[in-house]
Amino acid sequence: MAPAFDVSGVVADIIADVRASGDEALLRYTERFDRAKLTSLIVTPEEFDEAMEQVDADFLRILRAAAENIRKFHAAQVRSGFVVEGEGGILLGQRVLPIERAGLYVPGGTAAYPSTVLMDAIPAKLAGCREIVMVTPPGADGKIAPAILAAARVAGVTRVCKVGGAQAIAALAYGTESVPKVDKIVGPGNAYVAEAKKQVYGVVSIDMIAGPSEILVVADRTANARHVAADLLSQAEHDKLASAVLVTDSMGLAQAVQASLEEQIPKLARCDIARTSIDTNGKIIVAEDLGVAIDIANTLAPEHLELCLDEPFDYLSRVKNAGSVFVGKYCPEALGDYYAGPNHTLPTGGTARFSSPLSVDDFVKKSQFIYYSEDAFRAVARDVDRFARQEGLTAHGRSATIRLEEDDA
Repeated sequence: MAPAFDVSGVVADIIADVRASGDEALLRYTERFDRAKLTSLIVTPEEFDEAMEQVDADFLRILRAAAENIRKFHAAQVRSGFVVEGEGGILLGQRVLPIERAGLYVPGGTAAYPSTVLMDAIPAKLAGCREIVMVTPPGADGKIAPAILAAARVAGVTRVCKVGGAQAIAALAYGTESVPKVDKIVGPGNAYVAEAKKQVYGVVSIDMIAGPSEILVVADRTANARHVAADLLSQAEHDKLASAVLVTDSMGLAQAVQASLEEQIPKLARCDIARTSIDTNGKIIVAEDLGVAIDIANTLAPEHLELCLDEPFDYLSRVKNAGSVFVGKYCPEALGDYYAGPNHTLPTGGTARFSSPLSVDDFVKKSQFIYYSEDAFRAVARDVDRFARQEGLTAHGRSATIRLEEDDA
């Protein structure tokens, strides 16, 4: 969520402090911002065991089922490299290698999002990351929510540290006594976290700078107005800047959804947030036909796109820009948030035009290799020299032609 003031200076100071003082700075900021006075930042095995005992058995079952769905989906993304064999002893190839250490930021404190743990950690595990380091702020009692730790254990996280905010991002980027330096940082956070990710990018890789949550529902006259309204509110309750948009070809449905929103909002636990979101950023657009509705969706490139249509697969192929598409009347966005398997870390703010959901690909890098036999090299060495001289780089060319000299010492 965008702040009312520029946080870049504050974040830069925090990053510099963490780089200079390490754990001492992290402990100081955790006491200041989270009201937790800690002597150690690392979650112990005993704390993990205690969390597993405290989590409701039925929720633990659901957590494991969701994790299995996420694994199955993301396992299909795992890929190996390739080798292209040319004539005369030429081998060209690409290797797909995991990054060594992934850093996961998970919001915490007053809220607990075990779904974020699963969505971020499982692709990293499948990619083959040697270490998965998670940071999350503790409550005032110095503890991490049991559901968060249970999700971390289920997903295969290797280390959890009790620290949040910009200081946690700095620790992941530069390393401290307790928090190892990582190669990539993923996960959502507030304005300070987002700004910190911007500032450390280049020292480490990051996934994306996520903005407020978005949902766009394309619905026809056969859609259930109460269901559509509930789906819009599932995003509106995130924060006041969240965006919930309905595009339909039916004025009757548009009016029915508007009435249902007014009926449902007062009943929500987060009704004030939803009310502001709907009033400020909510829209109901009546399009000429469903083709135009899809065109509008492609222009907006939403984070979440629901196709609440009688024949949704007739339109799926026309969707070009969306983070994740929820197909049909029985596929609410919440199904994807928690359980179905595809990732819920998605591009926002129209960036689905060129960005993708978090995936196994985010935790790998690619490396190329080239092999030429002597005969294969001699056949092209003068072409390499000619190309190099075209660019004025004679030393490049000389590195090729020198190998053609028979009296080479």
